[in-house]
Amino acid sequence: MEKTDAGTSVGVDDPYGYVDRCDYLTDDGRCRFAREQGDRDPTFADERSRNDFRCPVAGGTDVEGLTGPWEWSDCPHFRCRTHDRACVRCGLDEVRLAHDDERPLLEEHHLSYRAGSSAGDGTPSHEITVYLCRWCHAKVHDSWARIDDDAAPDPEAIAEREGRRSKEQQEFGFESAAERFDVDDE
Repeated sequence: MEKTDAGTSVGVDDPYGYVDRCDYLTDDGRCRFAREQGDRDPTFADERSRNDFRCPVAGGTDVEGLTGPWEWSDCPHFRCRTHDRACVRCGLDEVRLAHDDERPLLEEHHLSYRAGSSAGDGTPSHEITVYLCRWCHAKVHDSWARIDDDAAPDPEAIAEREGRRSKEQQEFGFESAAERFDVDDE
């Protein structure tokens, strides 16, 4: 199983199994990194430019099939950050209240921990992240839980989420400032 630099588990054997598509892949199968940040890696950008900026993993314009000659792990600039705001392990969804500094229910969990620009074996360092609730995150890093476990949200997590939903519902009600703050006419 993949490990962090500190030796704790990340909960998966293959981080690339949780990748749908690269963050830099456009809907028409082009590499946004090469087009917009080519100065960071001119050689890579020039190669992509010669191929009309086509992604070497996605191949043609149909990015669903991934028909290119490369795998995600082959690309030196691959990045995949999940934007779904639910725990990938138990399904708990995030409830955030505006102007509230409570600790979030979900935390970003890194599936790929390779130090520096290379792991020393020629494998590039890639950012692959998903969201886990705080409770699943702790279980995964305690080395006994896997991300693909069939798990239900922790009772404490459900209670925390429902408490936030109650606060959210209270915010939907309208109360004038005079009603909220006991204002006396002077």
